[in-house]
Amino acid sequence: MSVLAQPPAAQAHRGLLARAWDSDIGYSFRTSPVAIGAAAITLVIVLATVFAEFITPQNPFDAAALNLMDGFTPPGEAGAGSGMYFGLGADSQGRDMYSAILYGSRVSLLIGTASVIFSLVLGVSLGLIAGYIGGRIEALIMRIADIQLSFPAILVALLVFGIARGLIHPSLHEQMTFAVMTIAIGLSNWAQYARTVRASTLVEKRKEYVDAARVIGLRAFPVMIKHVLPNVAGPILVIATINLALAVLEEATLSFLGVGMPPTQPSLGTLIRIGQQFLFSGEWWILLFPSLALVTIALSINLFGDWLRDALNPKLR
Repeated sequence: MSVLAQPPAAQAHRGLLARAWDSDIGYSFRTSPVAIGAAAITLVIVLATVFAEFITPQNPFDAAALNLMDGFTPPGEAGAGSGMYFGLGADSQGRDMYSAILYGSRVSLLIGTASVIFSLVLGVSLGLIAGYIGGRIEALIMRIADIQLSFPAILVALLVFGIARGLIHPSLHEQMTFAVMTIAIGLSNWAQYARTVRASTLVEKRKEYVDAARVIGLRAFPVMIKHVLPNVAGPILVIATINLALAVLEEATLSFLGVGMPPTQPSLGTLIRIGQQFLFSGEWWILLFPSLALVTIALSINLFGDWLRDALNPKLR
């Protein structure tokens, strides 16, 4: 089908993709091998975790699918109990490391993504309010942000995690771990968004388009959402991309310290904690392969975030 014979909607969609591909950001992306490689690796990892059920030999979260006879199977050997071939070996519970890594990466990425969304919404909202309204509200929000930024994020997450676990009934601890970790990591990272958005809002609210919106009678909330927010979205996107890698690492740190996901639903941090117990007894693969997976995820997301930061910086174009 020729371009002229295509429906108008298809032509418009193709035109949008063509403009995006030919834009400055599109040109920067297709001429950067690092950005292409990082994006490709990240995409492969995400797709592998999404479709883990179809590309793994077992469900490591299902206790009925595990066989203790396969425990500590070295890489490249078949399990003694089920005869199943373990490409990356098995852990102490007979859990296929390849399957456990994909399922664990899914948990880590879900917690990281959910916490980034939570901190983004909270931080952007408070930053817009502080920058646009100003006064005592701005002073209060910024002082809280300054106090939080004076502590390491992992300590803030540990504090929030401990308080939340204390408020939840012990019988619900395992079921609520995902939500608690999401809130804990999100509350430890919102201040970065708030400070960035507040600084950008202070600049944007003095521009003529904001004055014009006020003149026609728009209230503060519509002005912030419809006019100011789209013009401060660039830095927010960069921070969110980089913070995704940090959130995955923070989740792994919490799980490694024993306050994260339970062993029945292990994330990458939980797998690393389990593998560390057997490192000096010769079962090195239980620690090595989850660690390599975590490094690969964090590195690819960080490299893509670094490219995005440079691509959205007008001074570097």
